[in-house]
Amino acid sequence: MRRLLFSFGLLLTVIYPTTSQTQQKIKVGVLNFGSTPLGKLTADKLRINFRGDPNIQLLDPDLSEAAARGVGYSGSLNMSTSEARDLGSAMDAEFYVIGDAQTLRRNSSTNPVYYESYSSVFVISARTGRLIFWDRLKAESDKTTAAEEQLDSTLKAKQTAERCLEAIRKAQLEESKQRAIEVGSTAPLIADAPDDEKTADSQGVRLPRPYRRLRPTYPGTAADADAEATVDVLVDVGSDGEVTNVQIARWGGFGLDETTVATVRQLHFFPAQRNGTPIPMRVLLRYNFRKPSK
Repeated sequence: MRRLLFSFGLLLTVIYPTTSQTQQKIKVGVLNFGSTPLGKLTADKLRINFRGDPNIQLLDPDLSEAAARGVGYSGSLNMSTSEARDLGSAMDAEFYVIGDAQTLRRNSSTNPVYYESYSSVFVISARTGRLIFWDRLKAESDKTTAAEEQLDSTLKAKQTAERCLEAIRKAQLEESKQRAIEVGSTAPLIADAPDDEKTADSQGVRLPRPYRRLRPTYPGTAADADAEATVDVLVDVGSDGEVTNVQIARWGGFGLDETTVATVRQLHFFPAQRNGTPIPMRVLLRYNFRKPSK
């Protein structure tokens, strides 16, 4: 962009840097995927691929690890958004990547003994605490070394890193738009539900109740990962008893969040009431997922 300034008959040309020149790099941290050699190798592969992106500032891994330990992070892939924000703040990251990687001995009816090397990749926005992307890579072989070599080849192919970076760019744009909307928003705030029925009664409030309870399905993507997690959702229920908004407050990944949101959107409620008058209210719903028994 060029601007021309005229002063005392002299033509002065001031050249301002282009948007791409002034754009700040996105600060991204990558924590080790557990304490196993495979977990450290997986994280290193992602770091190498991230360094090739000119718009990414990769944070020092040793400092990121120290910051994570300082806030008590021990490798969980099932965090509340507030916990995720705290971890990101400690790392001084805008986005960060966590995960798990192991080689496990498996057996099945068709293959008595084999080895599975896997890597679960989670990308989180430090500003919102949201899980913005997850993936699970795996390789199988009758030998541990062969399974790990296959997984290593997949990581070297850069597709996973590119998908992580694309999710980061998309989330950054969406969050920027959301901040602009929030600044100009005049929408009324919806009241949070009291902590329990006793407190609600003391306030003359009756909490919303679903017509019938629906249980989210346990998806195949979670079964493949043997995933167990708790998913919390904040649900805005209108004065007509209809769900108006659903927001993940604790994520579990592996498709658990998506199946939870899809189920909650199908719910219909008897609306909350204050002194007999229907009112909108935000409630917290919790769903505990456990592996189905085989």
